[in-house]
Amino acid sequence: MDALEYTYQLVRLRKEIESADAVVVGAGAGLSTAAGLTYSGERFERLFGDFIKKYGIRDMYSGGFYPFATPEEQWAWWSRHIWCNRYEPAPNDTYKKLLRLLDNKDFFVITTNVDHQFQLAGFPKDRLFYTQGDYGLWQCSVPCHNKTYDNFDIVKRMVKEQHDMRVPSELVPACPVCGKPMAMNLRADDTFVEDEGWHAAAERYQQYLSLHAGQHVLYLELGVGGNTPVIIKYPFWRYTYDNPRAIYACVNLGQVTTAREIVDRSILVDANIDIVLDELLEGDN
Repeated sequence: MDALEYTYQLVRLRKEIESADAVVVGAGAGLSTAAGLTYSGERFERLFGDFIKKYGIRDMYSGGFYPFATPEEQWAWWSRHIWCNRYEPAPNDTYKKLLRLLDNKDFFVITTNVDHQFQLAGFPKDRLFYTQGDYGLWQCSVPCHNKTYDNFDIVKRMVKEQHDMRVPSELVPACPVCGKPMAMNLRADDTFVEDEGWHAAAERYQQYLSLHAGQHVLYLELGVGGNTPVIIKYPFWRYTYDNPRAIYACVNLGQVTTAREIVDRSILVDANIDIVLDELLEGDN
């Protein structure tokens, strides 16, 4: 978008953030990419050079589907992936900037991201709904029961003790109930476990939407692509359409669009999210 249009849309967005009764943030992978959690390129090559050389893996995403020959190799990959994307802070402070922008605002976040960066940046847990899982949780691969397990301690050991792209066999996780292999708590198929925490967050989100129905609500979509539009993008369009006082905003580099029915109440900013947050915060000073 040209500079004039960008400035115009940025002014509109700043005004809506300041005046809205509530801000519902919908965050996708583009937000984490803006924060520096890139899954390819220099960062991937630096962190996974040995896996690239041995297995020919081209990026972190596809590496999660690689058919490793042994569970020791599989968990060497996944432990490193978890550690650098879940337990280490993002290279950029993009999430902290977003929290500063929302300071003193009534907000709630729904996200398809599984990297926990909202909480690492200081967002309160009771205002977050992680719909697609969490790199920090394991579940039974069957699953034989609806419970998830924190993996920090074992993953830390896996990263520290792995050798030649293999973890010690005694660290390979097994379900404490049925003994089958553990799996990541990620929504990849119908085995995904929606535990008590997931359902509690889903209920808080629905209550938040109901509480602010009919009010001046800003539905702020950040970095949501076209892979799973039914989770954030399409619902945000519907909520905006149903509420004449609502505004829809989409900030995403190279991927901004809206529904025809709400185009007059849409703010589209085609730019790097991290830079946009910088400029929005400068306007508050």
